[in-house]
Amino acid sequence: MAIFTKEQFQTIAYNKAKIKGHTTLNENRTFSQSSAKTSVFLSHSHHDKKLIAEAKTFFENLGISIYVDWADETMPQRTSGVTAQNIKGQIRKNDKFILLATNDAITSKWCNWEVGIGDTYKLANDKICILPLADNRLTWQGNEYLQIYPRIEESEYTRDYFKIIYPNKSEISLYDWLKQ
Repeated sequence: MAIFTKEQFQTIAYNKAKIKGHTTLNENRTFSQSSAKTSVFLSHSHHDKKLIAEAKTFFENLGISIYVDWADETMPQRTSGVTAQNIKGQIRKNDKFILLATNDAITSKWCNWEVGIGDTYKLANDKICILPLADNRLTWQGNEYLQIYPRIEESEYTRDYFKIIYPNKSEISLYDWLKQ
């Protein structure tokens, strides 16, 4: 598996922002589903806040609207059953589900719960994948159950070309997957 390191992904996101004329990543945007044709629920660990902002930049520069719970002003201030209901509703509402699969996310109870919800509503329709991000090439823990999901990788042959790799080794461009 040729996964990204956090550093590689940060560089890619920064370069995408720079191409669009943004030199800093904006962490304070509020979620707006109306500005894009496809929306993605981004499951993540709150320990990865910097990476989340970079993932938002990466996907928004592909014309995708990203839902991140802490950018949602309608979320309760304190985690509760209402939080869980809202998250479940957003997973169903958004077109796609992507797990920002860092080591912190993999150990998060919330992320694992969200993957289960995403699996229920998105797997049969090819609308779920993971974006594995390692501290370095040797320290991505992964989990056996994550092997059943497609994953995002950068092409080893073409710079700035990203693809979805399915468990059966078939591939589709990330852009095409996001648009279907």
